[in-house]
Amino acid sequence: MTTHRHRNFSMAPLWEFVLEGFRGGMETQALLFAVFLALYVMTIVGNLTMIVVITLDARLHSPMYFFLKNLSFLDLCYSSVFAPRALINFFSSSKVISSAACAAQLFFFSLLGTTEALLLAVMAYDRFMAICNPLHYPVTMCRTVCALLVLSSYCGGCLNSIVQTSLTFQLPFCSSNHIDHFFCDVLPLLRLACADTALNELVMSSTCGFILLGAMMGILTSYGYIAVTVLRMPSSSRRRKVFSTCGSHLIAVCLFYGTGFVMYGQPGAVESMEQGKVVSIFYTQVIPMLNPLIYSLRNQDVKDALKRLGQRRAAS
Repeated sequence: MTTHRHRNFSMAPLWEFVLEGFRGGMETQALLFAVFLALYVMTIVGNLTMIVVITLDARLHSPMYFFLKNLSFLDLCYSSVFAPRALINFFSSSKVISSAACAAQLFFFSLLGTTEALLLAVMAYDRFMAICNPLHYPVTMCRTVCALLVLSSYCGGCLNSIVQTSLTFQLPFCSSNHIDHFFCDVLPLLRLACADTALNELVMSSTCGFILLGAMMGILTSYGYIAVTVLRMPSSSRRRKVFSTCGSHLIAVCLFYGTGFVMYGQPGAVESMEQGKVVSIFYTQVIPMLNPLIYSLRNQDVKDALKRLGQRRAAS
């Protein structure tokens, strides 16, 4: 339980915050600017490439690649919630963000992050149906069902985002408006509150824990059935292809869920805000950049589609 009482501060509503970002002089800020810019450019290029290739190549018009295209769109939006403002603030003297903009950033951060967690579980279910029930797969995973599964992921993300944002911004904040982070996250905002934040921390840990653990149970169950089915396959080449496809997804799951659980699933896992910032860089910038590389480098269908797209552009 964390209680914040600052008797010397007024509890007047704050209309703006200051994002303190990272400590260090001009050289450190320039280095961080270069790192963030490189990660953001690679994220945009990689995810836009995946979206374009899957859209243009008819051979990739299947449920698996429909979900992968939506994952690329989420990663593109997710990174864009943080990177542009962080890049500006590295060389800005004020680093001010309005209360409304801060709430919007927290809302979209929670929305997109939760949606991606649920979408990764949906992708595991899709692989389960394709490998374990191939005869029923075209009917079960029709276009309408796929669209509804993606929509349900967004609805779950929106619900969690509304709860987290409304609970956070109904707290009274002290006159100290300096957020010790490079974006508006729940944990650093709670540190500015002048009231007991135990309820907020309980709701955050329970909802994030429920989403992460619930989705992980679905993923583990799906891959448990997949593993049994794959081991019964007589063809070694088919087993390798299945493991390659599923391996890409498992790597993405481990990266995303691992950092999410460390940061939000267990209170006190991150000992300091500086450690929290490092972890935040990983799940806000590095993972969205890595996902298209993971799925393209380990997926022969995507590599073949990239070659066909390159040959088509060269011929034209």
